[in-house]
Amino acid sequence: MNPSPELIPMLKQLRLSGILDSIEHRNRQALAEKFSYMDFLAMILQDEVAKRSQKRFALALRRASFRSQKTLEEFDFTFIPGLNRTLINDLASCRFIEEKVCVLIVGPCGTGKSHLAQALGHAAIRVGHDVLFSTADRMLAQLHAARATNSYERQFAKFVNVDLLIIDDFGLKPLKGIQDEDFHDVISERYERKCTMITSNLDVSEWAEAFPNRILGAATVDRIQHGAYKVVLEGQSFRVMPTPTQASERCTKAEKANP
Repeated sequence: MNPSPELIPMLKQLRLSGILDSIEHRNRQALAEKFSYMDFLAMILQDEVAKRSQKRFALALRRASFRSQKTLEEFDFTFIPGLNRTLINDLASCRFIEEKVCVLIVGPCGTGKSHLAQALGHAAIRVGHDVLFSTADRMLAQLHAARATNSYERQFAKFVNVDLLIIDDFGLKPLKGIQDEDFHDVISERYERKCTMITSNLDVSEWAEAFPNRILGAATVDRIQHGAYKVVLEGQSFRVMPTPTQASERCTKAEKANP
């Protein structure tokens, strides 16, 4: 037996898409298993809650502007045996967001800094936090462009108010013009109010050198380091890892060379 046809337009009007998608299946299930009215109501409401949660999660992922959908499950910890997995697992709980401190991820090119930062951002979205991912260069370029359109305050607020701001590749390019001031202002406004995650090829001790104004740089880095968690990635680049085919060819050559 299908549900009353009058239900369909009412569910659409109320935008109860989760119930709308499952109502026929749930109705048949309830009849077959002799659910009570209350059990049936709870079941279709759970479908609606699940559908809305899924939509919120998908929207939060789009707003985060990740380069790709990286997760911790995809991260190859075996490639960096010295990585502190206990610290990574603690960060994955997202307790650091409640602590309102920075997370600093440093290491050579290609060691997985961006992957790890995006994966932790993904974990933060899973537990309900708003996240924004940007390279340092793109963030500063957007703030600079906003001045020309009188939208600086709105753009600045976007970076300042999000629960977790992930700034990728800090120090990859030297700061110029008033970029050091913009970067300082973002960090200063977020200091002890919101959590910021920063990745860099440079060690934290070198970050102040990226600022033309060294005094401003020292003040900025001092705020960043206060109470921060530091993750160090050491090893060769993932990008030069041999493909399975290349690895097989190397093994074959080695076997031929050493029969």
